[in-house]
Amino acid sequence: MRENIGVELLRSCKVNSKRKTFEIYDTKLKGFTLKIYPDTVSKSGEILPGAKTYLVRYRLPEGKQTRTVIGRHTLYTPAQARDKAEKILRSVKDGSVPNDSKPQVSTLREYLEQVYSPWLIQNLKTGAETESRLKYCFPDLMEEKLHEISPRIIEQWRTNKLKSGLSPASINRDLANLRAALSRAVEWEYLQVHPLANKVKPLKIDKNPIIRFLDSKEETRLLKALDSREATIRSERDSANEWRRVRGYKLLSDLKEIEYVDHLKPMVILSLNTGMRRGEVFSLRWKDIDFKRKIATVRGEEAKSSVTRHIPLNELALAALKNWQKQTEGEVVFPGKKNDQFNHTKRSWQSLLKMATIDHFRWHDMRHHFASQLVMAGVDLNTVRELLGHSDIKMTLRYAHLGPEHKAAAVGLLVKKP
Repeated sequence: MRENIGVELLRSCKVNSKRKTFEIYDTKLKGFTLKIYPDTVSKSGEILPGAKTYLVRYRLPEGKQTRTVIGRHTLYTPAQARDKAEKILRSVKDGSVPNDSKPQVSTLREYLEQVYSPWLIQNLKTGAETESRLKYCFPDLMEEKLHEISPRIIEQWRTNKLKSGLSPASINRDLANLRAALSRAVEWEYLQVHPLANKVKPLKIDKNPIIRFLDSKEETRLLKALDSREATIRSERDSANEWRRVRGYKLLSDLKEIEYVDHLKPMVILSLNTGMRRGEVFSLRWKDIDFKRKIATVRGEEAKSSVTRHIPLNELALAALKNWQKQTEGEVVFPGKKNDQFNHTKRSWQSLLKMATIDHFRWHDMRHHFASQLVMAGVDLNTVRELLGHSDIKMTLRYAHLGPEHKAAAVGLLVKKP
């Protein structure tokens, strides 16, 4: 794609709905390029804009094509970036190969924005979200010099977070993100030694936490709430159309003629009966559904483990998908308002839980519910692991206590016969 890389272009490509990285080549200066990364969706449902990075491409004297990263669009105007690209191209023409492997950075913020984040976004599916999380969790560290980040500073941060009520597991995850960023800084020679290595230990947490799943009464209430919600929305649509009819306005579509009023019910039914992650449900395409073989495929590029897996569809999931397909268009199974990939369900999900009087139950817990029901039905853990897409059986062992028959049989051996 060729365009004049300028202010107007930056304004017009705020949202990258293509869900993939692409490049725009400047029409004024050959080699000058704007690389745009895809938008991501945080766990809270917030859309995180994809990064935009300036770079310049050229050939080395021996003919090999390479590039120099200039920096993110927040650090340079298009004119400034083009001027820098011209200088680089001029130096290459004069026989001087620019050393672009190490941009000069001092603070953690500079390192994140100029060095680590471009790599993160390019190599990890959750790169943009991780960058946003680092800036959100460590705002006081952003202006610290990289070599001045010390265990004492981190311990103080951790103490304050514990006092604020943040869970040890969340603190450990945030510190793991920071530790990974600093590990790369050492690897890329921005730091001589890792400031946290073997000095800040992770907080102790329960490695076998209680799994939240629905009991039979909660499951019944959740399904009844879905039906009640559908009936309420249909009733509201009928009232709205009556109001429009009296005033001579164009009527809205009759919701009684379709199976579902919106995405929520089929999405919940699918999640409860397949154990798919929320992101996997959102990214599902109709081409991933084999109605004849009754299988849903989670593609590797969308799976957390990056490994493709195939999930059998039971009668409930299959019927939900068949009925939903009749009232949707496009390739995405659950499209958003602009017929693009869905990105969040926070408001409708919370309203549904309130209606069902269910507390402390996240969307992700439907995945736990699926696995728990399988284990309690006697399904072996390795099969559960394959269905969930766990790369390690250790993740699946958290459900082992729900199938206690083998433990009861083992303990029963201790009973002495009279």
